[in-house]
Amino acid sequence: MDIPEFFSQMAVDLYTQDGTEKTVELITQYAKSAIGCDDAGLLLVHARSRVETAAATSSRVRVSHELQLTHDEGPCLDALEGGGTYVSDDVGIDERWPAWGPAVAELGIRSVVSVRLETSERRYGSLNLYSDHAKAFSDDDLAVAEIFARHASVAVASAQSEEGLRIAIDARKLIGQAQGILMERFDIDGDRAFDVLRRYSQHHNRKLREVAEWVVAYRRTPLTEFPADR
Repeated sequence: MDIPEFFSQMAVDLYTQDGTEKTVELITQYAKSAIGCDDAGLLLVHARSRVETAAATSSRVRVSHELQLTHDEGPCLDALEGGGTYVSDDVGIDERWPAWGPAVAELGIRSVVSVRLETSERRYGSLNLYSDHAKAFSDDDLAVAEIFARHASVAVASAQSEEGLRIAIDARKLIGQAQGILMERFDIDGDRAFDVLRRYSQHHNRKLREVAEWVVAYRRTPLTEFPADR
């Protein structure tokens, strides 16, 4: 494999994906090719430190991740919390994870590499590589995995940033539409229409976007027809 050409093509493919979901799925597929492992998975950290499997090349990868959350131990979580790269040459006898390791060995997994995904601004998750064989990952494999993780981190950051911007733009458009409906229906100006939306948002403990979406859908203020408070 021509490493520079591989990473060049990967970068182009990752940065042209539409959204985080497709980006992380492609990352795991490329990871298998780059490292030559049997499986790959990606954990992402969401708001309030909620962790979930964002992509996996097999069901046993998802089970492996769930077992780490269940036992509160494992290389993927250590990579998330401590940073750096964690390697196990044989999970079944690795003393660092006495509960998780034997459980994962029953899935046919023997070796694992977990690399933290992060940029200078924040952490995003961990890239996790799995092999059916003990001592499967060489020093060269680890070096490639860490380079790969840097590319993957930037791709995830870019995808999430674009999604966030798109959501914000869509919300502004929706709120603007709702303001226009209220302005026409009640002969009020834009500031007054926005105050109406904000008041309903606060009173019903709903996001402003949700209130605006309701107004656009039903062409009137929520009043008693608005869904029950949370």
